[in-house]
Amino acid sequence: MSNIIKINNLSKSYLVDDNPIPVLNGVSFEIPEGQFVAIMGPSGSGKSTLLYSLGLLDRPTEGKYFLDGKETSKLTDIELAKIRNEKIGFVFQSFNLLRRTSIYDNVRVPLVYSNVPEAKHKAMVIKALESVGLDAKLYKKHPSQLSGGEQQKVAIARAIINNPALILADEPTGNLDSKSGEMVMKVLQDLNKKGHTIILVTHETSTSEYAERIIRLRDGVVESDTKVSGRRYVGTEKYIK
Repeated sequence: MSNIIKINNLSKSYLVDDNPIPVLNGVSFEIPEGQFVAIMGPSGSGKSTLLYSLGLLDRPTEGKYFLDGKETSKLTDIELAKIRNEKIGFVFQSFNLLRRTSIYDNVRVPLVYSNVPEAKHKAMVIKALESVGLDAKLYKKHPSQLSGGEQQKVAIARAIINNPALILADEPTGNLDSKSGEMVMKVLQDLNKKGHTIILVTHETSTSEYAERIIRLRDGVVESDTKVSGRRYVGTEKYIK
């Protein structure tokens, strides 16, 4: 199995009053295709910065990042945008849905920036909604008419509509009650079973146990990188793997 992600000595600093403030300090690891990884750490540990770097939303200060075998540091902004649209799906804690826009138009946003003919959009939106367990008829509604769990499912449908190899989720259950959170984790696990690589940032231990591997950060470095010995599956008992 080949690696979809490989990072070597990745570092990131931000300028505050002309002074560089380090957030990531020489992070290195590899993630094989199809793996479900949780990134954990206390506030300020660098986990969200790492996720944004992996999603090509932020450029590292130093180090190398290979995505699907391609080194990304020298790519132009246009090239990075193309890769993001084709290979990466994003899911955020706050859903990031357009409030005054229909579910249909929210889900099809990535298609607008692709070469997919508009005639195919409706069928793809319906398929994406159904794949996350939503009634396709919801595409006529607006985000305010849905529950928090349903809105996050819509956000996941948007993330997967281009069938990306990599899904990045930043605290996807953070604004949800426990039942809705489990629904979202079931969707992510189902997508992982279909072959999507998933990287999840969370501060909740119970959520991280749905992954198969946990990378813990502290002060911008990898504190530990371990396989989950008692992985959880939604709707079943915890089991040892």
